[in-house]
Amino acid sequence: MSDDIRTGEVAVNVPEASDASLRFIGRIRTPFTTRAKCPRQGDPGDGPDCRLELDPVWAPGLDGLEAFEAADVLYWLDRSRRDLVAQSPKSDGRTTGTFALRSPVRPNPIGLARVRIVRREGPVLVVRGLDCLDGTPLLDIKPERCAFTVQAPAKRGVAS
Repeated sequence: MSDDIRTGEVAVNVPEASDASLRFIGRIRTPFTTRAKCPRQGDPGDGPDCRLELDPVWAPGLDGLEAFEAADVLYWLDRSRRDLVAQSPKSDGRTTGTFALRSPVRPNPIGLARVRIVRREGPVLVVRGLDCLDGTPLLDIKPERCAFTVQAPAKRGVAS
């Protein structure tokens, strides 16, 4: 985490977190080794192939995902600072509230990317469209919301 604060940015004292527990399901492999080399937004069309490497216990969770063209990937931006409530992302002196930005710097640094599914290789999903550093912890993978159709039967006696 960098301690550099740009003009106009505001940091707060953050108490120790004690209200949640996450389980990482794997790691993300990208060609991006520094934040400066990482794109501001991933490109599902022309971005580089990246790998979602699941821990083997979670590999069966990928079954059926190949039927979708795209997925939403949630990841933990473990190298981001977590104490800024106002940021100047372009270093131009303009300050914006953290929740009005897609910056990785946030109280709970959860990243979200819509990716194109390229292929599956056992416990690995090859995708395009990520914007995170190599080695980033993987939280979850979900089929693209617009492409997913609920398959559960309707409950009897419940009006819709």
